[in-house]
Amino acid sequence: MFRTILVVLLAAANISNVNAQSASTRPGHAYPSKPIRWIIPYAAGGGTDVIARPIALKLGEVLGVPIVYENRGGGGGLIAGETVARAAPDGYTLLVGSNNTHIFPTLLYDKVPYDPAKDYAPVTNFVNVPNMLVAHPSFPPKTVQELVAYGKANPGKINWASSGNGSAGHVAMVMFALEARMKVLHVPFKGAGPAVSAMLGGETDLLFANTGVFLGHIKAGKLRPITVASMARLPLFPDLPTLNESGFAGFESVTIYGLLAPAGTPRPIVSKLHSELAQIIMAPDSVTRLAGVGAIPVANTPEQFAEANRKEVAKWGKIIRENGIKAD
Repeated sequence: MFRTILVVLLAAANISNVNAQSASTRPGHAYPSKPIRWIIPYAAGGGTDVIARPIALKLGEVLGVPIVYENRGGGGGLIAGETVARAAPDGYTLLVGSNNTHIFPTLLYDKVPYDPAKDYAPVTNFVNVPNMLVAHPSFPPKTVQELVAYGKANPGKINWASSGNGSAGHVAMVMFALEARMKVLHVPFKGAGPAVSAMLGGETDLLFANTGVFLGHIKAGKLRPITVASMARLPLFPDLPTLNESGFAGFESVTIYGLLAPAGTPRPIVSKLHSELAQIIMAPDSVTRLAGVGAIPVANTPEQFAEANRKEVAKWGKIIRENGIKAD
């Protein structure tokens, strides 16, 4: 009798142990058990790093594994995008995506090595960074209304810089000029850095770019902000009117930064990443830090992130197609 009971107890213990081991190997249960790679589609030191690197550092602390932060620029973001799209869907290779990887590619390029919608499992949108319109101090208009009046009185004489053909700033410039019914001269550069340098030298008048690009120059009085393309004013510039309140209702141009996994990544892994990232992004110290670089925290759900990308594609696709815009 005693031996029978002992055998039953040992068998039950073995079954329990097997079930525990099985549960620990299911997707999401033992995740993560090794370092996670974040692929960033730009060179080190850019605006993406300012937003994403501190978030990656904090996530690594929370998850207990290192986040290997890998800057892989080139191809307008397509190289990094393809790397993650082709990676194993196990949660260990992720993409820090933006407009250039998930909104503009299929609109600007004839061939894209991945499908921005079908080849990824969105995790969350970290932040939206509004584009700010900044002028050289010598440029006469100081408000949106003055800019429109000046543009109409001087057709084709405003030298409007951008960080390249097909960039977010270029497309926003085209939409603004169309809505304002004014003609400007587009001056494309190879990146925001050269575009800002040209404006600092007085070669160009205006530039739409991420807020963080301009902060030091604005504080130094070398550039003057005119407006910001967000729906609400930025805490960093509370006195700066938005385009939305300056006669261009609904005008919004933002850079979207977020995290995406390869399609097929198990939902428990995506959910775990989303849950931890949302807490990190919306923590008071993170909100304060992000506001300091002109970023608006979002931390939405995977479904909301996917829908936001779809809306941006529809919105900018119309402008890009109707105006024949192509990337450099």
